[in-house]
Amino acid sequence: MFEILSSPDAWIALLTLTFLEIVLGIDNIIFISLIANKLPKKLQAKATNLGLILAMVQRIILLFAVSFLIGLKNPFFYIETSWVYLGISGQALILFSGGLFLLYKSTSEIHEKIEMPSHDENQLHAKGITSLSNAIVQIVLIDFIFSIDSILTAVGMTNGIGDKPGDALVLMVIAVVISIIIMMVFANPIRVFISNHPSMQILALSFLILIGFMLIMEAAHLSHAQFFGNEVGAIPKGYLYFAIAFSLFVEFLNIRMNRNK
Repeated sequence: MFEILSSPDAWIALLTLTFLEIVLGIDNIIFISLIANKLPKKLQAKATNLGLILAMVQRIILLFAVSFLIGLKNPFFYIETSWVYLGISGQALILFSGGLFLLYKSTSEIHEKIEMPSHDENQLHAKGITSLSNAIVQIVLIDFIFSIDSILTAVGMTNGIGDKPGDALVLMVIAVVISIIIMMVFANPIRVFISNHPSMQILALSFLILIGFMLIMEAAHLSHAQFFGNEVGAIPKGYLYFAIAFSLFVEFLNIRMNRNK
């Protein structure tokens, strides 16, 4: 099961995915903090930790569900005309829908964070929280919404890695567990760092646009899509890793330069 960890590509994917899961989970930490702060002080730490543990369990369950759906590789419908050919499968539909969702979610999130920075917090403050159980329910519901782009990001980063069907799932589960543990231990420092450097979160959302486009292209490739006789090829994951690593390197340089100033 863990043979996949002997591959350098798998380690690069795991490290990149863990980083993205942490950065994309910042909103989750902020929401959980806002919800927990409405409780008495003695319950706040309990609500935060319990909320993150339930978030981890929920994401792992969703990973298994999505991985099962992506396993549906046999085409069930064909489109064949003079200029287009498609063999549509369950796998292709999930990847294509996920890509469109990531494009929409990342674009709208960037818009909200730039144009309406307090939109989400204002909505949350309008909701009443009277007990620990009430807080946990809201944390789980909010995390479910945030889990969707997190899970689709994991699928986009690991799809096609490994020789066995469960290899990608192992990487995704490990990345989710590591990211949640890091968030539980360093929730406040991480939140403060991102608050002081909001460009990091914008950068992560920009990566989602890239991953969303890659999922759409992957869906077309798995459908053996042909347009005017030209088949859509696979996009090597190395291009994605390089783009993310280079962007992060530039951003860390900017942070260092601003700190020196």
